[in-house]
Amino acid sequence: MTANRISLSELEQGIPFEQRHIGPDAEARAKMLAQVGYGSLDELTAAAVPDVIKNTEALALPAARTEAEVLAELRTLADRNQVLAPMIGLGYYGTFTPPVILRNVMENPAWYTAYTPYQPEISQGRLEALLNFQTVVADLTGLPTSGASLLDEGTAAAEAMALARRVGKVKNGVFLIDADALPQTIAVIETRAEPTGVEVVVADLSDGIPAEVAERGVFGVLLQYPGASGAVRDIKPLIDAAHELGAIVTVAADLLALTLLTSPGELGADIAVGTTQRFGVPMGFGGPHAGYMAVQGKHARSLPGRLVGVSVDADGNRAYRLALQTREQHIRREKATSNICTAQVLLAVMAGMYAVYHGPEGLQGIARRTHRYAAILAAGLTAGGVELTQGAFFDTLTARVPGKADAVVAAAREAGVNLYRVDADHVSMSCDETTGRAQLTAV
Repeated sequence: MTANRISLSELEQGIPFEQRHIGPDAEARAKMLAQVGYGSLDELTAAAVPDVIKNTEALALPAARTEAEVLAELRTLADRNQVLAPMIGLGYYGTFTPPVILRNVMENPAWYTAYTPYQPEISQGRLEALLNFQTVVADLTGLPTSGASLLDEGTAAAEAMALARRVGKVKNGVFLIDADALPQTIAVIETRAEPTGVEVVVADLSDGIPAEVAERGVFGVLLQYPGASGAVRDIKPLIDAAHELGAIVTVAADLLALTLLTSPGELGADIAVGTTQRFGVPMGFGGPHAGYMAVQGKHARSLPGRLVGVSVDADGNRAYRLALQTREQHIRREKATSNICTAQVLLAVMAGMYAVYHGPEGLQGIARRTHRYAAILAAGLTAGGVELTQGAFFDTLTARVPGKADAVVAAAREAGVNLYRVDADHVSMSCDETTGRAQLTAV
């Protein structure tokens, strides 16, 4: 057998990446360039892109590598990550994705879309799965009408602010947010409010709506349930007080907690928003996750986003469709209820299927177990002389550690646990479906 004179560098080149993917080949590119009257891509680029915005410096890129080499390098980098037990909470929780959902939904290309169907009549399965999601949200929030998901909890809350301003009796005034709301939700609302001319007031509502705020007029109120601190309060008096001022009340609620707590609808809320992440959807370094919004029936035509409904086809059979589309941009354009015309369908379907997989009793069991772990943690901290700031709680505790928050968070990280630094004097920690004895012992 004779030795082939092939250099090592030639062997290392592998199969060009672009040859294994759909795209124009050299012949197709030549035809397209000829059609537009250019001899090369460089000529086309030179004509289309002004010199003033071109980067004349060479890109600082390493030598080209094969796909296998890149994957190996990425794995090496990933191995350097420190994987800690997540106890930060604030809307992001560890959860177990049932293998049947992981295999048949999350990893199934047939479900790979963030969108509701453009041809609903041939996408009955996806619409049925979204109707299931809507039903789960409506049942847990106690509100009759729920959409087919929004982008996340923060944007859902911002949409609730816009809805409250649109349908409320008070056309001026401020949007009032409880100081115990999630910090990222407050930030998104403030960002959305600034260009629309809405004044946002963040205030401590533990003693009711401040008189000076009430005097200015309030068109909407946002309450967190349970609060970011973990506190579970009776928010009905606040809801009633807000209604007396003519305000629309939004409750940002944890769906898992709602399997045990009184629903926002029963408490009198007009709107409920939140995230469905802890229903079997991995944290994904902060997203994406499916947000939700549910409203009282009288506000259904002002609901942002897509809405799946049940109808009857030409043969009299049950059929699913996208309902109340006259609210949306593709019909109403600038008069639409919202510029949100999309969803998080894959993740909403996962959350809905998670609820089906566990059923009502299973979800309550997860919630009770989560709360029990938090109660055990609270008892241990209290016995150790740590002061907790809240009374009733579901899964989150806030500890007062005067001047030691940074040291506590650092020590917890060394023990393999991620805690949340509220400020220099307070640290919070949350339990979830994945919490176990090891995390409690470490804390």
